Amino acid sequence: MDVRTELMEGRRAIPRLGRVIEVNRLHPPYAVLDPAGAEVEPVTAFLRDLALGDSSPLTCRSYGYGMLRWFRLLWLLGTGWERATESEVAVLTGWLRSAANPQRQRHRADAPDAGTVNLRTGKASLRAGYAPRTINHALTVISGFYEFHAHEGRGPVVNPVPDSAQRRRTLGHRSPLEPTPKIGRARLRQRVPDRPPRSIPDPLWDELFAAMTCDRDRALLEIFVSSGARAEELLGITVGDIDWSGQRIYVITKGTRAREAVPVSPQGLFRLALYLDAAGTPAFGEPVWRARRGPDRPLTYWAMRRIMQRANTLHGTNWSLHDLRHTAAYRMANGGKLTLPEVQTIMRHADIQTTNRYLSVHFEELFDKLTEHYSTPRPARHYPAGYAAADIKAVFGG
Repeated sequence: MDVRTELMEGRRAIPRLGRVIEVNRLHPPYAVLDPAGAEVEPVTAFLRDLALGDSSPLTCRSYGYGMLRWFRLLWLLGTGWERATESEVAVLTGWLRSAANPQRQRHRADAPDAGTVNLRTGKASLRAGYAPRTINHALTVISGFYEFHAHEGRGPVVNPVPDSAQRRRTLGHRSPLEPTPKIGRARLRQRVPDRPPRSIPDPLWDELFAAMTCDRDRALLEIFVSSGARAEELLGITVGDIDWSGQRIYVITKGTRAREAVPVSPQGLFRLALYLDAAGTPAFGEPVWRARRGPDRPLTYWAMRRIMQRANTLHGTNWSLHDLRHTAAYRMANGGKLTLPEVQTIMRHADIQTTNRYLSVHFEELFDKLTEHYSTPRPARHYPAGYAAADIKAVFGG
């Protein structure tokens, strides 16, 4: 086999050359270095354009890693970025479909096999390779890179990433109030399964809450499921973001990065007050949630994720932090007290179709009804008197 075929079949690894580093500037905050340690200028120009377009630093970082993967492939094939064609994009797509994801190798010895379903939660663990969304994101990054350079008059004449003209025509003038129509995928794009949001049933929620060992963790979980805030949003709040009398907190929304209010239940504020009374109030402007061990420092996303992992190990589940947001939305949408537009406002969904996904029935809620259905005896047949048994058998069967 040649190199391209070996890559597409997952029989050859792409050398891990170059790296992404954080640099001391705003536009862009991250840079991609080649194997010699020099910045890859075409990528820097692309990331600078992203940063100037008000993209978040994490977006620049994510796109930087996407471009590093693309340039690693080009370096291996000996192809200049300005001479890349759809053939190189197909090689990358095949490699992502067949290669092992190194992130999946960083797990505990007692972790479940990749792709298996947890029988308690009904959630599947991550697959061994790259997810379809990851492959589609890689293609989007490369396509945006070549669109930018085509606008600047550089690079190939035709974008090497295939596009769907039907999708562009259909979605170009679609109203946001209309449902998204079914459109064929562009070539090389992966099929992404449409899975409904997975919330935590009440009995398993009680188990998860009981696994929290301190006031801080109990307050976090209570506020998660009453506010619907995202993990990064909630972990970043300060004392000045808490409106005790208004029963709300202010978070910096993902995407728009606007400071918006989200409601909090009285029980969540009560547990937050217990935590602050025991741990003390942090300095002005400092995050409320602090680490319990070591030097005084904010509680990070990865530390909170580790708390959830310990609870999952204890109860044999695989809940994630984002499942808490799903749980909040599911409870609000199906509680009968709030309308769907009200839930959309609280969850800060841009499209009400996203909120509508939470109006679903869980299998756990059907268990008692299914048990009754299975145990119901088959209804007996009765025929009016006066008919001969032979005639009834001939007409209706045995």
